[in-house]
Amino acid sequence: MPSPRPVLVLFGATGVGKTDSLRYLQEGLGTPIEVISADSMQVYRGMDIGTAKPSIQFRSELPHHLIDIRNPDQQFTLGDFIGGCQDAVSDLHRRAILPVVSGGTAFYIKHLLFGMPEAPVSQPEVRGELEEILSLRGLEYLRRELEAVDPVSAGRIGAGDAYRIIRALEVWRISGRPLSSFSREGRMREDWRVLILGLERPREELYARINTRVEQMFQAGLEDEVAALVDRGYGPEDPGMRGIGYREFFAAESRAERIELIQRNTRRYAKRQETFFRGLRQTHWNHPGTIKKMIPEIRSWYQG
Repeated sequence: MPSPRPVLVLFGATGVGKTDSLRYLQEGLGTPIEVISADSMQVYRGMDIGTAKPSIQFRSELPHHLIDIRNPDQQFTLGDFIGGCQDAVSDLHRRAILPVVSGGTAFYIKHLLFGMPEAPVSQPEVRGELEEILSLRGLEYLRRELEAVDPVSAGRIGAGDAYRIIRALEVWRISGRPLSSFSREGRMREDWRVLILGLERPREELYARINTRVEQMFQAGLEDEVAALVDRGYGPEDPGMRGIGYREFFAAESRAERIELIQRNTRRYAKRQETFFRGLRQTHWNHPGTIKKMIPEIRSWYQG
């Protein structure tokens, strides 16, 4: 059996400072690296500002994979991510480049490293029934139903996340088991030699960065970006437009209300990310400002 090849994983909540940390790694490691994005929203074309994609210039200097590979009306599943990530890792290893899996979509990283969940596949009839209930009775009705049958998943899923609420109820109706019962971690995959770096900041510091970043998104033209997507026929029912930074445009009228709503939803999402990431075993936690100091240790691991 061939020796496991190295894969570096860098994750953290939205706004924590992953992009700057990638710059430090690129400059300090002394070996070629490329990034595999573990972000469920950055896969969508035309959605650059609201998803905080790295700039085109930065991506020209440090290549990124799994960015701009779907239109906003197309699904991108956990299986799509794992398959695409594994293909990219294999390609980079063949070219003697260190893969760096980096992002904030926690369940992507969890199941990439510890195995796919065993939850049943989607059934169009069941999903259709739930979507009809959504249109007739509203999301709050479905959320209360989920709280009754699977309170663990209800606590993990944002109150406005219709897609994941429907998915959790779908699993319950198909299997008679709560979705949360399928989400147990297995053993760390053995075909890669993985170093996991988690980035964290004090809560107040992270929230201040999030608030500032949302304001900067509006200054950079987020409203025009959303208007262009709507002009192309995309709306709130499309997978890409359900993300934070986009769905709020269909829920609020004024600029001030949209800014406040996006800031609030992003802070709540960051809190859920932090909670989820804390459950990942074998993680080395660091403030982004200390990554430079860790370069010798990371280099030693890579050469190891």
